[in-house]
Amino acid sequence: MGKILGSWSGMRKFLEQETLAESLQGRVRYHCTTYVGMDGCRVFEIYIDNLLLKRFSLETVNSYFINSGYVDKPSPMGIGDYWDDFWVTLQKYPMETRTEYTDVEFCEALEEYRNQNIGNSIRSQNPIVTMFALLDKRTGKRTLEKIESKIKTQPEWIQALYEYRRKR
Repeated sequence: MGKILGSWSGMRKFLEQETLAESLQGRVRYHCTTYVGMDGCRVFEIYIDNLLLKRFSLETVNSYFINSGYVDKPSPMGIGDYWDDFWVTLQKYPMETRTEYTDVEFCEALEEYRNQNIGNSIRSQNPIVTMFALLDKRTGKRTLEKIESKIKTQPEWIQALYEYRRKR
């Protein structure tokens, strides 16, 4: 997680116990996997009621680029073909233009969320920061009502999370 954010177990406790809305306690779970030999790359996942809501990793973003037609890849393709031009494509399509995000973008959003007030987080243009704020116990029903029009402009997964939280 890096020196700024601390350990993953500490972050998980913070997200699942300290800031999570009471109605979601025990229903939301964060998971982090680090693969040996992947230069510190991680896969972050968030589950609600044991169903995967979102995965954050380099692989999900690269598969998104391929499946969305942003890059042409041979079929079948090898590992080199899969990753060819990934970093160039990532620069070309910043996170505001996509619906899949990297592990680094997850960590940066978590840092942003932790270092600002909840009002700024709930109004953030970063959908990952918005996700953290939607699950936060400081976001009440009146705030959820006020941000409904903003949520309609967010990716579908944020809209679904908003509806889930609103009903709880």
